[in-house]
Amino acid sequence: MGNVAWKWFQDSTPEREARQQFKEEYAFKEEFRKQWGSNIQAMSFPTEAQLDYRGSNKDVRIQYTLDSNLQMKAEKLLKSYKPDYGAIFVMDAESGRVLAMASFEKEPDFNSNLSLMSVYPAASIFKVVTATAVVDHAGVSPAHIIKFNGGNYTLFKKNVMSDRINRWTRRITLRDAFARSINTAFGRIALEELEPRDLSEYADRYFFNREIQTDFPVEMSLATIPSEKSFELTQVASGYNRFNRLSPVHGAMIASAVINDGVMTTPYIYQKIEERDSGNVIFESKVVDQHRVMSDRSSIKVAEMMGATIKSGTSRRSFRPLTRDRKFRELEMGGKTGHFTGENPKGKVDWFVGFASNDDQKIALAAVTVSKKYWTVKSAHLGQTLFREYFKQPVLDRKLSSVSKKN
Repeated sequence: MGNVAWKWFQDSTPEREARQQFKEEYAFKEEFRKQWGSNIQAMSFPTEAQLDYRGSNKDVRIQYTLDSNLQMKAEKLLKSYKPDYGAIFVMDAESGRVLAMASFEKEPDFNSNLSLMSVYPAASIFKVVTATAVVDHAGVSPAHIIKFNGGNYTLFKKNVMSDRINRWTRRITLRDAFARSINTAFGRIALEELEPRDLSEYADRYFFNREIQTDFPVEMSLATIPSEKSFELTQVASGYNRFNRLSPVHGAMIASAVINDGVMTTPYIYQKIEERDSGNVIFESKVVDQHRVMSDRSSIKVAEMMGATIKSGTSRRSFRPLTRDRKFRELEMGGKTGHFTGENPKGKVDWFVGFASNDDQKIALAAVTVSKKYWTVKSAHLGQTLFREYFKQPVLDRKLSSVSKKN
């Protein structure tokens, strides 16, 4: 079964049954990925198909996890703004249900579902990994002061590798360095608080260089961590690196770990499979694949930093319409932006990875756009628009409930 993320319990009859159920579900998901993966890659969701399982060929009906309203909104946004390339992936952060996936290409260079591909530089999204290692392993607070020299978004070896304090030295909290995506500050704290093996461990915890064993095909996200404290390590820690790559599916999974108390959930898209003629249920997703990335206390700290990104950091302008809307003031939201020039597809890559939560629901999202010359939309704007779309009905439900109580 490879690197299946699962919490194994002590050996008793209920736990053995749970393990057996998981094995059976995993076997089904593996078959779905093999037999129907090309459909998901082509952004096709047929409701009827044939399933060949254990030598038996059955005509089946398929029920997907997709939220129809959110799916239509995601597709409409990309078609409306027409970036050169764009992808959106949204999942329930607790269960792993895929709520929406959308893909757009102005010219059909890939002719495939871009949300499944890890062709994009991870860029500053990797700061989530670094921040997690710093707070969870090194015990650093978001209020910790980082001293650094140099500009906000550059990364020069002479600045980041020096611990010299002079009159030009600047000071910033870890929280603000994350929210404003200050590269040199992140390079410095990686040198000061982490060993290369620590960063490598947390990249592994976040499933870099590991197969995501879900029921549809996803390319592996890649991260190369230098073995010594070096300028290259600061580049990786700050995301100032085009070689580490990330898929939108994986980006949403990263956000899910932050809002889900440090537990990362594996997404799935097939909710129920039943025989077309008899209606007999062959498969119904029940088991959630979960993997602890950090402690629940550490997840609160990382969520705080991601919240600062939306309130006062790099995505504050995109989220201003939502954060100022009183109807959505109960939403807890957080995110991380990232920018870098990619080679395949060639263009300026713009990331937003984030989460939104109320008392009842937690969702995680990743949006990426690539622009050859001109921006048509910021990925953070796509994120806040979809957060609004998803939570507007719960907001309306609460409003109607309040009116009913008054009457």
